[in-house]
Amino acid sequence: MRFEDIYQFFQDPPPIYLNKELAVCYVLSVLQRGDSYGTELIQLLENEYRTYRLSDTVLYSALKFLEDEGAIQGYWRKVEGRGRPRRMYQIRPEWSERAQELSRLWQGYATGKLPPGDNN
Repeated sequence: MRFEDIYQFFQDPPPIYLNKELAVCYVLSVLQRGDSYGTELIQLLENEYRTYRLSDTVLYSALKFLEDEGAIQGYWRKVEGRGRPRRMYQIRPEWSERAQELSRLWQGYATGKLPPGDNN
């Protein structure tokens, strides 16, 4: 190791991979903006939060969890410019309020600011 390696690490830190709990909150934050599909969820994370990454395995585990809990529903749709239909996801209306709450947790985590009342 050299001191240049240390400086390089801080200039270009390795990505931080989301765990399932963070992935659930992140997915809900994106779906509040509109319906989306798996690949797009991963691409949006990399574009909007450059230091974070999401593996396929964790993403689809989070999506399955949300579907099993009744928070989201999936449907098939042909996406413009894509060959085959995509599995799209949307928040169920009855989950809107709880999705907002969990989205705020993601936003607080991603920006380094905890939501009010979570400063312990």
